Order: sequence, then C-alpha cells, then structure tokens
Amino acid sequence: MLSRICMGLLLSVAIPIWSQVEPSATGPPATESEMQTPPPVSGQAYPTATGSETRSNYLRVGLSISTAYDDNVIPSTSAKPIGDFTYSIDPTFTLDQSTPRANRTLTYSPGFTLYQNTSALNAINQNALARFQYRLSPHTTMSLRDSFVQSSNVFNQPDSGVSASTELPTAAVVAPFADQINDAASAELSYQFSANGMIGGSGTYTMLKYTNPTQASGLPNSNSQGGSAFYNRRLSSTQYIGVTYQFSRMVSSLANAPSETQMHTINSFYTIYLKHALTLSVSGGPQHFNVAESPLPPSASWTPSVTASIGWQRSHTNLAASYSRTVTGAGGLLGAFQSNSASASARWQFARTWTIGSAGNYSDQKNVVPSFLSSTPGGSTISGNVSVQHPMSDHLNVGFGYNRIHQSYSGIAVISTTPDTDQVSISVSYQLGRPLGR
Repeated sequence: MLSRICMGLLLSVAIPIWSQVEPSATGPPATESEMQTPPPVSGQAYPTATGSETRSNYLRVGLSISTAYDDNVIPSTSAKPIGDFTYSIDPTFTLDQSTPRANRTLTYSPGFTLYQNTSALNAINQNALARFQYRLSPHTTMSLRDSFVQSSNVFNQPDSGVSASTELPTAAVVAPFADQINDAASAELSYQFSANGMIGGSGTYTMLKYTNPTQASGLPNSNSQGGSAFYNRRLSSTQYIGVTYQFSRMVSSLANAPSETQMHTINSFYTIYLKHALTLSVSGGPQHFNVAESPLPPSASWTPSVTASIGWQRSHTNLAASYSRTVTGAGGLLGAFQSNSASASARWQFARTWTIGSAGNYSDQKNVVPSFLSSTPGGSTISGNVSVQHPMSDHLNVGFGYNRIHQSYSGIAVISTTPDTDQVSISVSYQLGRPLGR
C-alpha cells in the first residue's frame, strides 16, 4: 500500500513540472532582514553532500545493485557467529525542486535483499522520504517532513546524519537483522514578527515496530508524540539566542508490560555562524520526567539537559559533530534512561571522481528508575562506517563500504548473545537525471 501511495504522489508531482520553466535553484532568496532558523530548533541535520552532489531541481531515476558480507546475521549462543553474503537490488525515484517560495523533495526506494545461505531472512525493503517547505508569507514558513523505513537489515537503512536539534532521541538499541518498521513525521511553523524576533512551534511523531518478534527477543515496540515552541532572537547577522519548551510522551510495550515516560524540557540556546561555513550551537536547561512502569509505582525527578554541535561545510568538505545529555525513553528499551550520546560525520571529495566519507555514533543509556535497574540496567552502542564513492561517468557510480556495530545490553537476549556485527560491501549504481525546466 505504501509503495502505491508514494509512487502516485511522485508521479502526480513530477508529470506537471516536467516541462516547466526553470525555477530558482537556490530556493527562497535570502535578504538582510530575513532571519535564519538555528540548528537547535530547525529539526534538520547538517548537510553531507559535497561538490556536484548538491545539485537540485532534478528528477532522478536510478538502480543500485550491491553485494555484502555480514559476519553475524543470526543471533546465537554458539561460539561461532553465523555469517552470510547478501545481494540487494534497489531502484530509486527522487524529485528535488526549488522555487522562490517552496522547496520539495520526494524519494522512494523499494528494495529486495537476498541471503545466500540463510534464505529465511530474505526480505523486501522500503525507504520513503517526503520533505516540503513553503513560505506562506514573507515572514511565515511552514515545513513538513515524513520518513518511512521498512527494513530487515540495519545496514540498508538511510543515514539520518548529525543533528543539532534539541528534539529528544528515541532510538537507542539496534536489532541488526530483524524485520521492523520505522516512521518519523514532523511539522513546523515559524513566524518572524519583527526585524530580529521569531517565534515558532512544531509537532512530532515516531513509531518503531518489530513485525517478527522472534527476531527481536527482549526489544519492545514503541511510539512517541511531542510538541514544542520556541523564541528566536537575532543579536547580529551571525549570532542568535533563544529559548525552547518541549513536551514528549514515549510509550513502550513488551509482553503486556507497558512503560510510559513523559518529559518537560526548557532549553536556552546560542548559535553563531562564522564565515558562512562554520556553525556552532549550544543549548541547555532543566528537564522534568515522569515514568510509569507497570506494576511499579510512578517515579519523577528533575535533571539537566545539554546539547552542543558544530558543522563545517565547504564545496568539497563537510564535517559535523554533536553531543547530548538528556533523559529519554522508548527506542527499544522499557523505562526512562539517562542518555549520553555523541555522533560525528565527515565527507571529503579529494579528487574530481573520488569521495570518501566516515561516520560514527556512541550512546550510553542508564536507567533512572532505581527499582527497574535489576531487569533493565541499560547499556551502550558504538557504531561506525567508512565509504568510498567513485563515479565512473555522469550516470555510473561504484561504491565500497565497511560498517561495524558493537552493543552491550546484558538484559536483552538478542543483543547480549551477539554484541558485534560487521559488514563489508560493494555496490554499483546507475542513475538518470532530468533537469526540471531546462
């Protein structure tokens, strides 16, 4: 059903604009009076594209064929992990269009993953992303975003990038080879009411569901809803300060044992833009959480919340890093957890046809409910990847990659028996692109 909806939406938008007059490739024109929405409240990740990868106003159709070796595809208590080769076929449809008042991106990729020996893991994957930004008036902007992932292999999921947003993280534990559905939707409205003042608000929804519980033993399904409001003040052309308020409700359920965590967070933030290439942001403030875990009594407390990030973008290089300390819930765990997490990414186009990229993530979770420490104490996750891209022509690209995940969660069987997973891969992709209105 989702594939039909996404394909219909893509075609309905693409067909009328195929021969349209060329719009602006840079989106809404920036003016000295126009304020920016700093990373702590924009909800967007730092950009990762370099060089020609940043082109917009294109309709693209592509096909990627890849093979990989995963050294640990089935959780097992045996001393020797079970490895296997995988073969994936992934067509992709992408529309990226900018006009003086709007920017829209639609991407849909259905995929097929086959395992050479463990055929029971064969699966159909789907990745869909819809992003729309529209200027309702010279001072009012609306943004909508929805990301849907149906996957059975964590290495086949799109990279979400490094974010400086103060939105609470919900993904902590990873089941590398389990059928799952992830959906994340958000809507934001901002209004610049004066030369240096802006207000705005947003709503978010996320969902994580394991469709085959036997592949994710010990991991609960979860969902979260939240809302936020912010005030943004421009001190100078490069400096912004502000304050945000957020409310989040996260619910997890495992074997009829529900867990609900509610959080109220007030953060002040400061962002500085240096030479249009370097962005620094920091935010922090008090956070109140309330946890209800049946059959335990409710628990509530106050704690500090801190987020810091840096982003550096040049024509051939991108660097980004972030750190956060906050209380969160859901994301594969029952209860509320003190989360310390850090992420970083780098991408460098060191030659006209060669680009290398790397990314790493670390998260440590500690249960903040003393009565629940014995059954779900928490744990940590470390993941990283390195990739090399080599365009052979304007349409043909060859890629090489290495991924690794290490997790330490003693209370979760599917993780504790097989804490390490590695993958090496090679892919060949072919893409056709048609400029819109050219």
